[in-house]
Amino acid sequence: MGDPKKQRKKYETPRFPWRADILQEELKVLGQYGLRNKRELWRHKTMVSNFRSIARSLLGKTKEERQVLEKQLLSKLYRLGVLPETAVLDDVLDLTVEDILERRLQTVVFRKGLAKSIYQARQLITHGHIAVNNRRVTVPSYLVTREEEDKITYAPQSPLANPEHKLRQTLMATTMGQTETGTEGTGEG
Repeated sequence: MGDPKKQRKKYETPRFPWRADILQEELKVLGQYGLRNKRELWRHKTMVSNFRSIARSLLGKTKEERQVLEKQLLSKLYRLGVLPETAVLDDVLDLTVEDILERRLQTVVFRKGLAKSIYQARQLITHGHIAVNNRRVTVPSYLVTREEEDKITYAPQSPLANPEHKLRQTLMATTMGQTETGTEGTGEG
């Protein structure tokens, strides 16, 4: 089992860490999703890699052997909101790291309009202003399931729970301005 005090590495580093194209791609993804460092990105890449390797190993088995395991894998990915309910095993092989990054609490809070930027979403989460199902969550990389997606709000103990809070008023003003000008969803504003 190992020493409980010693944390195990949950990611694999890139094979060629100094290739310019990989470095540029990683920096772009870091900025787009507001990740703290490349270890967060590598952890999610490893997660996608593990899902894909499970799918590849299942494709090599007979129909009877893989039936139960395939159903478990697809239901897990459906619960996470990464795949649709009608997905098949080949869809697991098409997964990208962006599919997982879209399910992080930080990204979902920003997409729901609870924060002005992806970085402010991270700050609100780490400072304890965001609750999932009335339970405060302070981990920006928390993967939000389909059931929890609609239950993300400001924490009841947070000053932001008051609709008259200055930040909430600013957010309402910017969303109203976006809907009037028709720039909603384009990333402007």
